[in-house]
Parts: sequence; C-alpha cells; structure tokens
Amino acid sequence: MNIYKKIYKEIKKAKTVVLAHHIGPDPDALGSSLALKEIILNKFPNKEVYAVGHPTSRFSFLGKLDKLPELKGKTLLIVTDTPDLHRIDSANPQKFFKSIKIDHHPFIEKTCDLEWIDPEASSACQMIIELVSKTRLEITPKAAVCLFAGIVTDTNRFMFEYTTPKTFKLVSKMLEETNIDINKIYNELYLRPYKEIKFENFLSSNFTITENGVAYIKVTDDDLKKYDVDVATPGNMINNFNFIKEILVWATCTEDKNNKIFRISVRSRGPVINHILERHHGGGHKFASGVRLQNSEEFDEIVKDLDAITKQYNEN
Repeated sequence: MNIYKKIYKEIKKAKTVVLAHHIGPDPDALGSSLALKEIILNKFPNKEVYAVGHPTSRFSFLGKLDKLPELKGKTLLIVTDTPDLHRIDSANPQKFFKSIKIDHHPFIEKTCDLEWIDPEASSACQMIIELVSKTRLEITPKAAVCLFAGIVTDTNRFMFEYTTPKTFKLVSKMLEETNIDINKIYNELYLRPYKEIKFENFLSSNFTITENGVAYIKVTDDDLKKYDVDVATPGNMINNFNFIKEILVWATCTEDKNNKIFRISVRSRGPVINHILERHHGGGHKFASGVRLQNSEEFDEIVKDLDAITKQYNEN
C-alpha cells in the first residue's frame, strides 16, 4: 500500500481528526492544515475535524483555527509542515491514538507513527494537492484558496528552487477544477499599508553587511513601536531582500518582548544555511530557516557562522 492510501485509510477510520502545524505559522503551515480540514469534512461530513494552533491576524483570510478539543477515543493527529517535535503548535503526537506527518522539510527526527516526507516538494500545500490527486478526496474552492496561498508564499511566487514542473501541473489542475480568484489571493498576501513600506526601508537602510555578503539586523521592540508594526512583520518581509546583488545571506533578529524571546529568520541565495540553525534548535530548508532564541547574543554566534560558510561558498 502506497503512502497516499495509508494516509487516506487512517483518515477514513478516525472519528476525530486534529490538524496541527508549526509555531509562528506562515501561509504554508496554515494553508495545509486549514485546507486539509475542509477537504476531510467535504468527504466525511460526520467526522469531527479541528485545525489547531495560535491564530495570526496577518493571514486571517485563510480561515479560523480551533482550540484543541478534549481527546477522546481514537483521535488521529495530522501534523503538516513541521519536521520536529518542539516546533509543533498546540499538539503532542504522543498523546494521540495515531499520528501522521506530512512535511517537505529535510528529515530531523521521527515524531509521528506514519510519516510522509518529501524534501523535493515546494511546500506542504503541494503535498496536500498530491495526496488528493492520488485518493478519493476532493479539493473545494475554499481549500484551494488556502493551498494556493501556501504554495505562492513558500515558492516566493514560483521563483524558488523547489518550484518544479510537478508544482505547476498540480496547481494548474487545481485552478482548472476550482476556478478560484487568484488575483484576490495575491492582494490579500501582498497589498500592504504604507507604514510597512517605511519599515521595510528601515530594515534595508540599517542592515550591517559583511565583506562576504551576509546582511543582518537586530530589530528592537522600540523599532516595532516606532513604525507601528507587529513582531511578525520582519520575518514576513524576509523574502523581499532576495535580489540585492551584494547580499548572499540575510538575517533578521526581532525582539518579541511579550514572549521574552528573539525571532530569527534567515534566507540565502547560495550557501546552505539550515544546518547552522539546527545547531541552535531551529531549522528549515537549505535556503530558508529560522529559530527562536532566549537572548540576542546567540544571534551574534549565528551571524558569525553564516559569515564563515558564506566566505567558504565564495572561495569555491
């Protein structure tokens, strides 16, 4: 039995399904779990299905998240877009009768009973479309909005390396079948208030750039207040600096005063960076990774390591 049929079989058997994703969710994390909730309920309307996690106002157009219900009986957990245990938001696979992982990050650790990991996929949302195409599930227009948003953002509008012919084929078929308004989705994702444009200018104007091409900045709580933006904004803007000629690797360190942590986002246009973040209990993809730290001094260590690998990359 192939992985698609195994996942479908577990979904079909379960009376209750809980869907979870990673902390600090992006549209791929939110989109994959919210879309799968809609897809499961469309096929099995009598099941109880919950997509759980902490809400984020920036992507509220994708749908609302649920509170984790009291676990009764044989509840199935499906975790999307999350490679390791400590980054799962609001759910612990060990407390569920059965658990499934659907993820496109490089393998870090086994967290679920059944795991489908495809590092060649552009996104978890692409994997959900693939799952549907191989089973008796169907994508509704509501689910398609979530899935398209997840793929568009994780591929940076189909520009990143893992955008493949398979990506275009799956997306094209979904658009033909659901006829969703993609311009409306692009507006939800990319129309921004003027204050964010000014804040982006603040970031680009205040980057420190090393001789090897690593750009970095520490964003304080006072900076966020000055520009009237929230703590997620610097991380959401990280892809906007992808085409600066003098920069190969760029990173933001944002003070999250409420949670007493520092949010780190790193991107690369060449050097592989995920192993650097994994040393600090973070991770992600080869060219897009992040971590949450207890102090900003640890960010200095990360920058030093990023600069070293970028120097090595330039010399090769």
